[in-house]
Amino acid sequence: YLLRTHVQPDVVLHTSKLNITRVSPAFVSRLEHSREGNRVVITLQNLQEKDSDNYVCAEEVTNSPLLSASGTMVLVKEVKQTCEKSSWDLYALAVVVALLFCALVCCTLYRVDVKKYFQKKNPNGVYEDMSYNSRRSTLVRT
Repeated sequence: YLLRTHVQPDVVLHTSKLNITRVSPAFVSRLEHSREGNRVVITLQNLQEKDSDNYVCAEEVTNSPLLSASGTMVLVKEVKQTCEKSSWDLYALAVVVALLFCALVCCTLYRVDVKKYFQKKNPNGVYEDMSYNSRRSTLVRT
């Protein structure tokens, strides 16, 4: 047995040695359990504030009351999720920063006049032919 004992006393889960299982209607889609020998693993999912209670595992023994321990106090506090709004704010901020960066790059390139760096330059150097044939005529012969 998995029992709720204080706020809303109820049987949450009953499982027998014959693998007959009964789950409370409030937990039908939110409870998973598995059994390996004498060990039972119970998982409660999507807990809500109304699920806050003391949960106790108990065992039924023939001709005696339920044997149980002190249990586990589960306290659920609902929190409003603001992730969706903040994520849109983050996307908007990223887009604005990217646009401002692009505008800054464009203005810088316009100011520097990048075209002049990519134009063909006129050669302004004077080159002399220093090969042996051209020097031969200038050599002094004695």
